[in-house]
Amino acid sequence: MKKTLVSLIIFSYALTGFSQSDNIITTNGGVPVGDNQNSKTVGEYGPVLLEDIFLVEKLAAFDRERIPERVVHPRGAGASGYFEATKDMSTYTKAVLFTEAGKKTDVAVRLSTVIHGKGSPETARDPRGFAVKFYTEQGNYDIVGNNLPIFFIRDAIKFPDMVHSLKPSPETNKQDPNRYFDFFSNVPEATHMITRLWTDLGIPKGYQYMNGSSVHGYKWINQAGKVTYVKYSWVSKQGEKNLTAEEATIQQGLDWQHATVSLRKAIADGNYPQWDLYVQMIKPEDLHSFDFWPLDATKDWPADKIEKIKIGTMTLNQNPVNYFEQVESIAFSPGALIPGIEPSEDKLLQGRLFSYFDTQRHRLGPNFQQLKINQPLEAPKNYNSDGWISAGNKRFENPDVNYQPSTKASLTEDPQYKQSETTLKNVTITQKKITKTNDFAQAGDFYRSLTKQEQDNLIKNLSGDLGQVTDKNIQKTMIGYFYRADRDYGMRIAKALGFSQKDFMN
Repeated sequence: MKKTLVSLIIFSYALTGFSQSDNIITTNGGVPVGDNQNSKTVGEYGPVLLEDIFLVEKLAAFDRERIPERVVHPRGAGASGYFEATKDMSTYTKAVLFTEAGKKTDVAVRLSTVIHGKGSPETARDPRGFAVKFYTEQGNYDIVGNNLPIFFIRDAIKFPDMVHSLKPSPETNKQDPNRYFDFFSNVPEATHMITRLWTDLGIPKGYQYMNGSSVHGYKWINQAGKVTYVKYSWVSKQGEKNLTAEEATIQQGLDWQHATVSLRKAIADGNYPQWDLYVQMIKPEDLHSFDFWPLDATKDWPADKIEKIKIGTMTLNQNPVNYFEQVESIAFSPGALIPGIEPSEDKLLQGRLFSYFDTQRHRLGPNFQQLKINQPLEAPKNYNSDGWISAGNKRFENPDVNYQPSTKASLTEDPQYKQSETTLKNVTITQKKITKTNDFAQAGDFYRSLTKQEQDNLIKNLSGDLGQVTDKNIQKTMIGYFYRADRDYGMRIAKALGFSQKDFMN
């Protein structure tokens, strides 16, 4: 009788579902998730903790969604050249590439679209990736950013969801404004990035005609151990040039690989593209002196408040001769850091430190740094062993010893390269949104900085995509965000979508 009752209960659940817990997000192990919006941090503004198991699981699952194409940035072009420092910044950092004016460092660069697939047109509206690998005598250093100085989200825990919303639907296999505006209507901090992306900046005329940014702030450390927060900006010496939506349509009919072709032709013709590198600096004690949190990736560092200082120039003068080996196989990570540069507490950056290395191990294998394009100038010296495409124990002085400590081991640590110490007082482990969000002010400032023609193009581009959304409540929510950024901005979008004032009064 008892066995029959249990069977009936199980059968009943199979038919009706597990009512109350059906809508609860869980880990892959079935454990309920209490917060899917905020990573676990040391205090409100502190670094993200590795003990945030759900964050790590979520990012690790996301990193493995595509084989072998990159999950994001799958379509890209590459080139190599050199960076020449023009200013001695040793007062602020001991990073070898920035400590001597005139010093040259070899670089490899990959410029890319973000969301669309490997064979997609470069005429699509999309952020552009801007990744630079510096081959220094103290190891490889990567600045991995975008052509825009900000991003959609401030916390890496939202990154898989954001990309899912922008990728084609798992049901229809079509990229759909109904999906990504549904997501963005619940993410007000994306208003700034949306405002920039739907201007003509969303479709660069060629890769050499776009600027770049690290997006995140980093820590520079000098010889005395003093910390300065910095943000990088690449400024194209060719000028920033973009396509209107109408020009992009024409270009797509002529050649939808225009950005790759343009970059490659410029280098082949000897018109070597150049970018000046600028940094902005903030003292740790000044981080809280702004009306925004500088380590929030949705925020720009205004040049009128934080000076931009030119520190060098990058020149690209070599095209790849084997695309797969030099561009497809190149692996970047914001965690590829050298002495004198450390990550900041930026929540989105903290997640990327794990995610980028993890996706490269998945895509190229655990020994991806042994591929020629990813090798540092000096051969690595450590006791990592074996695995796919491993070069074996050739790097060991004693092939029998691949461990430490050992009486036979010759490799030792160098105390001068220990991570800098950070003092934390009265902190709590927390999982919540930062207090100083200020989601709309910079979006409004940017809108008002545009020319009338640029504003007209933004309204046309944005209302064209938002107009495809069938849920009027999502449209109204987005209009509300734009209105809070700038009254004229919101009202023009509302008018373009056919809304009147009375539609917002109930």
